[in-house]
Amino acid sequence: MKVVRNFCIEGVHKKPIVTDVFFKETQQPKKILIFCHGYKGFKDWGAWNLVAEAFANAGFFFIKFNFSHNGGTPEQPIDFPDLEAFGNNNYSKELDDLASVIDWISNASQFHQEAASNHISIIGHSRGGGIVTIKAAEDIRIQKVVSLAGVCNFSTRTATVGELETWKKTGVKYVVNGRTKQHMPHFYQFYEDFIRNKNRLNIERAAKNIHIPHLILHGALDSSIPIAQGEKIHSWNPKSIFKIIPNADHVFNVSHPWIAKHLSPELAQTVNDCVDFLKE
Repeated sequence: MKVVRNFCIEGVHKKPIVTDVFFKETQQPKKILIFCHGYKGFKDWGAWNLVAEAFANAGFFFIKFNFSHNGGTPEQPIDFPDLEAFGNNNYSKELDDLASVIDWISNASQFHQEAASNHISIIGHSRGGGIVTIKAAEDIRIQKVVSLAGVCNFSTRTATVGELETWKKTGVKYVVNGRTKQHMPHFYQFYEDFIRNKNRLNIERAAKNIHIPHLILHGALDSSIPIAQGEKIHSWNPKSIFKIIPNADHVFNVSHPWIAKHLSPELAQTVNDCVDFLKE
């Protein structure tokens, strides 16, 4: 298997998009699958490298990347050394970053013999599930879309009524990362960008406008994003496929760091369901 890690794609927001590709060298163009991580996530979290290997072994050209403002850097792509960037992230930047990755692989001459630029699918976890849902409704280059434990509403996850006045006054609010113990900033620009782009960032509107194959997978025991959110997305696009992964939590029963050499049974089933859907 060919793996190229931690190279940088130039985005439109003055920070590099740190990227990995996984594929089997066959000199035959393979279907492309682009993975988007979730909130407080990164491309090397938990078992995502094993997931990348599984998709590559199944015959895909697999791409995963850090959003340009996720808090990682090219030198330190794991975790969050750049909290200033994290505070300046927003949904619009993430959509732009995904577009930049699609632009890049559509024109990447070094991979033209391995990657089928006319067959691009996207997959996102958690907040990334919302990002790919929106992008699938607006980019005709995308052939299929998969949401893993995806959110159904960005509005309710942006700000509560009670905190808005304080957030505007101070310019920043903080969330504690339970794993790293960092106090991670969200600058007020996050809310301002959401309000400016409220229609574009409406996941219900996007789901109703998806006209390509659409798979929604959700863990039966997800306590972070209730399963009802996956059901809502499915109701907005009745032609989508909605599957529940038994016994799976929000991260399909893996954690970070993930030292096992294999996927959890729940994540393995998730990957298998995705492969079946994407190969149809």
